[in-house]
Amino acid sequence: MPEKNLLVISNSFPNEDNTFVSGVFVKEQIKYLRHHFDNIYVVSPVAYGMERLRKTRHFDYQFDNVQVFFPKYINNPLFWHYGRSLWVDLEARAIMSLIKKEDLQFDLIHAHFTWPSGAVAVKLKQNYSVPAVITEHTSDTFMEAVETEDRVFINAWSKADKIIRVKKSDTSAFGRVNIPLQNVIPIPNGYDSKKFHPVDTQKCRAVLNLPPDKKLILNVGNLYDEVKGHEFLIEAISKIVVKREDLLCVIVGSGKLRSSLERQIHSLGLEDHVVLAGGKPHDEIPLWMNACDLFVLPSLSESFGVVQVEAMACGKPVVATRNGGSEEVITSDDYGLLVEPGDPDDLAEKILVGLDREWDQEKILAHAERFTWENIAGDIMGVYTRVLG
Repeated sequence: MPEKNLLVISNSFPNEDNTFVSGVFVKEQIKYLRHHFDNIYVVSPVAYGMERLRKTRHFDYQFDNVQVFFPKYINNPLFWHYGRSLWVDLEARAIMSLIKKEDLQFDLIHAHFTWPSGAVAVKLKQNYSVPAVITEHTSDTFMEAVETEDRVFINAWSKADKIIRVKKSDTSAFGRVNIPLQNVIPIPNGYDSKKFHPVDTQKCRAVLNLPPDKKLILNVGNLYDEVKGHEFLIEAISKIVVKREDLLCVIVGSGKLRSSLERQIHSLGLEDHVVLAGGKPHDEIPLWMNACDLFVLPSLSESFGVVQVEAMACGKPVVATRNGGSEEVITSDDYGLLVEPGDPDDLAEKILVGLDREWDQEKILAHAERFTWENIAGDIMGVYTRVLG
């Protein structure tokens, strides 16, 4: 029987020890897809200078039957405005050089994000005569591309054999730019049930040196973009502590917004109630999830928001904004509560309700089960089967 190999392109992918976690959901997905292939080749191009910006190093590595490559290439951020076709060409050349050097043979390309990976994937599709699938993960970027009829995005979508969209509610938007809707399949991201499952709360707090007697709410998200809504969460905490002082809010994540959030915490006098814990390895996140009483996702916009599913898999209820993605996860108030985005008063009110409510953990766990990577990988393999014939 001939080998069946998959080529994955993702411009962000974790390094071997997961100290760089951007794109970790792609890596988690591949861990479950690998059982269906003889070999999976992951290519994550890294522009010269990007390692300095990310404050990390990327070295090729392998796990099981998955080989991960970080080819270097020349790029310039100005190409986004003045030469996107050149950006695609430079990245495609770097990948094709790698393919030739390593003699990679593959039957299918799966690109994560339309820009730039999807645009590169459809170029490689033409060169190697194999089908290409694009997963579009973004929220605001996706809608902007549709509204502006971005030719690079539309070209990639029109040439892809199938498009996977992580948010079901906006799949119809592809029709507005004349992409056949039968080519668009909604499949959400998932979670690793081997990592995310209930563990004793007090034991986790002891390991993490967190107070055993506080009501602990948790947020996990990089501090790179105001769209994650951290400032509204901190403002909400300032309203909550007036009514109850036993609250501790822990924010796990790192990024350029840390100093401005520290100033906000100081100005509101919340040093005893809000902790910026910094970035943590993905393998450590289940400890933090299990240590909390309530998980909060205050994002202004989300394409899906897998962290809330990971929290539910640990049996934790979620308070999230109506951000476009959370509505497809919190489909009942048995699992969590929805609030208006950018509204700290509504957020504070629902957090208080969530802390006081007696939640049915079994209902939360049963709901989370549908998002396991085992189930999601099966859906993705169904897409692969269709495009491979």
